[in-house]
Amino acid sequence: QGRMWAYTVGFTVLPHVGGFLGWFMNRKEIPVWYEKLKKPSWCPSRKIFPVAWTVLYTGMGYASYLIWNDLGGCSSKAVVPLGLYGAQLALNWAWPPFFFGARNMKLALIDILCLDGLAIGTMCSWYRINKVAALLLVPYLGWLAMATCLTIRIWKDNPEQKPGKSE
Repeated sequence: QGRMWAYTVGFTVLPHVGGFLGWFMNRKEIPVWYEKLKKPSWCPSRKIFPVAWTVLYTGMGYASYLIWNDLGGCSSKAVVPLGLYGAQLALNWAWPPFFFGARNMKLALIDILCLDGLAIGTMCSWYRINKVAALLLVPYLGWLAMATCLTIRIWKDNPEQKPGKSE
């Protein structure tokens, strides 16, 4: 029983690790670069993002624990559902370094579009295993839809400077 508690916490905390590292590595770029970008009126306040991601990462982490537990751990049945989850989580963690670190909006856009597909695939594969786990991803998919639209708008409204041109 004590061991299951540790697994529950571990799976629930895991998504936060990459999210925190992404924030930590790019925290200086946000006030310097991001604040100066042209953003749509419906762009959430900067203060909303850490709250939203804390809730979303907690939900998706716990959901991954439910899937892992229902499939008996790292069994052959878990390869696809947890593989999809791991792949989408890697793309989720890659977005901030692409967008803020490299300031490469096109690469960030490609990343988030692939992330959207993998997140939807994850939810679909989880639905047959554990409906609660799949439903825990619904707020995440909603936030990703907004984040994708926001990434598209920022990319379109802020043409990237070509190397050698003055700012």
